[in-house]
Amino acid sequence: MLEPNGPLPPEIYWRRRVFAIGILVVALALVIWVVLAVARGGDSPGDTAAAGTSSVVTKSADAGAKPSGESGAPKSSAAATSVAAGPCPDQSLAIKVTVEQPTYKTGEQPVFGIVITNISAMACTRDMGSGLQQVSVHTLDGQRRLWSSTDCYPDGQPDVRTMSRGEQAAFTVTWSGTTSQPNCAGERVQVPPGAYSVVAQLGSVRSMAEPFNIA
Repeated sequence: MLEPNGPLPPEIYWRRRVFAIGILVVALALVIWVVLAVARGGDSPGDTAAAGTSSVVTKSADAGAKPSGESGAPKSSAAATSVAAGPCPDQSLAIKVTVEQPTYKTGEQPVFGIVITNISAMACTRDMGSGLQQVSVHTLDGQRRLWSSTDCYPDGQPDVRTMSRGEQAAFTVTWSGTTSQPNCAGERVQVPPGAYSVVAQLGSVRSMAEPFNIA
């Protein structure tokens, strides 16, 4: 380092040099600090923008995935319903007949109740129109048929029912108390007092006989 020259003592010149160097160091530190601050400030907006973009993209992906799941569910449900609602075979049904009261007077019209039950494990469909149901009255021993609901009214309106497992369909039939023959042939006469039985049938499904009396 050069020796200070001048009229003043050397210590003064050394102090001036140290002071100048200190100012330069401080100025250099300020410049470095400003540069670093600017650099940090420039990074921050970029990070924020990147985070915002990522959030929007993620939300859009979720929204797009949701309808896909929803559209799949109805197709499965529709397919299951289509399979379940097939025709009811005879073996999937049970039929029961009841008499509204145990004894009727001569001239009164007995009322019979018919209940058809789906005894299968799934829903099914069957036409249960009056032309397909047959209700018949017999002597108590079952040896002679006296009347049938289809003798004089073989055709009836269709009545298609879809029944779930265990569901029942109920109907009522009123008997005039007179005899009948197929195709409504012959004379219809009042049955005499006595004990009788009634049976209901749909296809090959036949109910147990239910007794009743005409007094």
